[in-house]
Amino acid sequence: MKVGFIGAGKAGCSLGKYFETASQEVCVTGYYSLIEEEAIWAAQFTNSHFFQNMDDVIAASDSIIVSTPDGVIKSVWDTLDKSKISGKMICHLSGSLSSDVFSSCGDYGAYPISIHPMFAFSNKESVFEQLKNVSFTLEGHTYAIEKWQELFAMLGNDTVVIVKEAKSKYHAAASVLSNHVVAVLSMGYELLKECGFSEEEARAFSQVLVRENVEHVIKDGAIQALTGPIERGDEETVTKHLGVLKDSQKDMYRACGNQLLSLSKVKNPERDYEKIERALKGEKNQ
Repeated sequence: MKVGFIGAGKAGCSLGKYFETASQEVCVTGYYSLIEEEAIWAAQFTNSHFFQNMDDVIAASDSIIVSTPDGVIKSVWDTLDKSKISGKMICHLSGSLSSDVFSSCGDYGAYPISIHPMFAFSNKESVFEQLKNVSFTLEGHTYAIEKWQELFAMLGNDTVVIVKEAKSKYHAAASVLSNHVVAVLSMGYELLKECGFSEEEARAFSQVLVRENVEHVIKDGAIQALTGPIERGDEETVTKHLGVLKDSQKDMYRACGNQLLSLSKVKNPERDYEKIERALKGEKNQ
């Protein structure tokens, strides 16, 4: 497959470098970007070509990946010369947008697809080395999905096909598993700092706990990994926790606590969690 990129950000550069180093069955044709310096850098980084216009990317490629910010994808599509895309796969890397952003793509004989790696790209230079362990979701035209499934299978990446109606919920899941986890950790570090820890000490002190918890969930699932006062039904400890937290901290504690409560009821269906429910609401138990 010959793959060209419109846009030269972190995701596009990393994916191109991954393709270029992982298999001779993928040819990265090159990059076009409104910011020429970025496209030139990306082309050098991936041993490919710098294109001065989008038409040249299309002509050189079987698949054209629009690797721009989400808000720019539609405008790129609107400016593409549709007479040149017949038989091509038109792709984007957005987790939240479906392939429908390429409106009426099939009318021009092209195959739309959204390809999303479940991964946070932190830089252009080195994260491509981690992509061999990343899974990708595919959504779009059946032909394009089959071609990209074959490619990723050859590269050793797992893929999951989802429907366009699920894209927003899928992206919400990715955000919770990535960004929202950061928010929870940040609150934990904040509480440790209020106990006298430095920021560095808070991270170092809790690293085994955090890593072991995450590994346990990944290995055995959330229900099996569940521990703590809510799961045990210890309403006195939950009440004490809420008694020392700031209002904003209480909101997060309660939100996470209600999810933990739901999991606890599945894990321990015989246990009465009424007192925990009251404690999370701030109500006194009799």
